Amino acid sequence: MDRNDIDWQGFIPAITTAFDKQNEFSPAMQGELLEWMLQEGMHGIIVAGTTGEWFSMSFEEKSRLYKVTGEVLSGKISILAGCNAFTAKESVALAQVAGQHGFDGILVTPPPYIKPCAREVYTFYADISAGSPLPICVYNWPPGTGLDLELELLERICDLDKVVALKNSTGSPEKFLRDATALKDKVRIYGAPMNEQGIKLIEDGLSQGLMGSGAVLGRNQPAFFDELWAGNHEKALDYGAMDRRVMLDWFDIHYMAKFGSAQAIMKTALNLQGLPGGLPRRPVLPLEDKEVAVIRKTLTDLGIL
Repeated sequence: MDRNDIDWQGFIPAITTAFDKQNEFSPAMQGELLEWMLQEGMHGIIVAGTTGEWFSMSFEEKSRLYKVTGEVLSGKISILAGCNAFTAKESVALAQVAGQHGFDGILVTPPPYIKPCAREVYTFYADISAGSPLPICVYNWPPGTGLDLELELLERICDLDKVVALKNSTGSPEKFLRDATALKDKVRIYGAPMNEQGIKLIEDGLSQGLMGSGAVLGRNQPAFFDELWAGNHEKALDYGAMDRRVMLDWFDIHYMAKFGSAQAIMKTALNLQGLPGGLPRRPVLPLEDKEVAVIRKTLTDLGIL
């Protein structure tokens, strides 16, 4: 496999997982959220990523999440399953379930917390590549894993059979450009910001889109790419400015939340619009009132509320 075996492009958000008032996973709420995102024109969806609170979900809950996602979206837009785990064995087991429900690929970070060495990271991905029935998108997110995958290691990982894509969330434009230039012929690369810099990366063939968080602005986020593909740069930049406002108000340059947790922020933004964001699950806590007010102001200023 290589980058030509997939067609993932545009805005592919990592979305939230709907937990109800009893803090249980709700397939009904999740299905409603997925239907809304389909109607809003998302180009793809990632479930059970960090924004989807994979770290507090059981294997059985993730399997149910994959099932409802496949039922709503399989064959309609690109769907990727977050298959993060501390062992390659568990990631492969999750990938096999995702494959049974019509997913197009999986997204995997290096195992967080333990900070494996380069040889261990390579072996982790090699084991997943050997066992996964689906293509793999490697996720390089230093603030979340404690590791920044160096180019030499990425080049080796991207030579593995099932690896077809790279999500770059390092927050470093220099790192993005260096890695994308070296790897663009091997894998598709995601993480282009919705601004003039992102447009140049896309037009130079160095990125195929953004695997952003939440999709809380609905159709205004995929519209950046729709307008860009239609040749309407100014309109694209107008939509991109809305996404940048969210990033500036709620997150720092490393994509970490300025207050509360990213999962709670995204769910609050959805709930304020009457959408089924649901509650976060501990250790993530709901936002405090003053933090909710920040979310409300941003959405109001953008005309969403």
